[in-house]
This record gives sequence, structure tokens and C-alpha cells, in this order.
Amino acid sequence: NAEYMGTTLMFALLADAVVLVVGVIHIYILVLEMFLWETPRGLKVFRNTPEKAKETKVLAANQGLYNGFLAAGLLWSLWLGSSAGHANKVFFMGCVLVAGIFGAATANRRILYVQAAPAALGLAFLMLA
Repeated sequence: NAEYMGTTLMFALLADAVVLVVGVIHIYILVLEMFLWETPRGLKVFRNTPEKAKETKVLAANQGLYNGFLAAGLLWSLWLGSSAGHANKVFFMGCVLVAGIFGAATANRRILYVQAAPAALGLAFLMLA
């Protein structure tokens, strides 16, 4: 039915848009954690002191690398296309959702809104696509 196909296509496009946004967010997080951790921007975003940032720089870089892997997986999933990439999109968005929930519970509640909520929205669209 044409109406069903149109709705499915709409959700697929919305899902891809959210996957792209989440991937870009994770590239930004990579840059912040790996390269800007001790800069005024990094200190402001993570509400850090220069002293604490200096002590945690290596840990932050490690976190940034993992966020980069999430971004790479999400962008790779988009590159694969709708049929081949669907399962990968679900997997990587699920990883982001779990990481976001864990980060919100253990590090900072804002992570729930920056990581987990967009991932949940993307997963919902993927399920409807």
C-alpha cells in the first residue's frame, strides 16, 4: 500500500537524520575529550577546573576515542544504506543509549539528554522504519 510505503520512508529518513546527528555529536565529544579537554571550551562544557582537567586528561582522551568509535559505527551504518545498514544502526544507537544511561547514572545527568535521549529517539524511528 502506497500510504504504508510513504510512512515507512518518512520514518527511515527521520531515523537516518537522527543517526547522522548522533554521529556528529559523538565526533564533537571526541574533539572535546581528546583535544580540547584543558581549554576554556572543554573546561566549560564539562564544568571542570584546570587542576582536575590536568589530572584526568588521559582518561578523557580514552573516553574520546571510544566516542569516536561510536561515531564511526553510526556513520558507517549510514554509508551501508537502508537494508544493509539497518541492523548496524540499531546496534550502534543501542550502544549510545546504554552508554548515555550509564553516564547519566554515574557521571552527569546531562548525558541523559545529550546522548541517551537522541539515541532513544533514533531507535524509535528505526523500529518504525
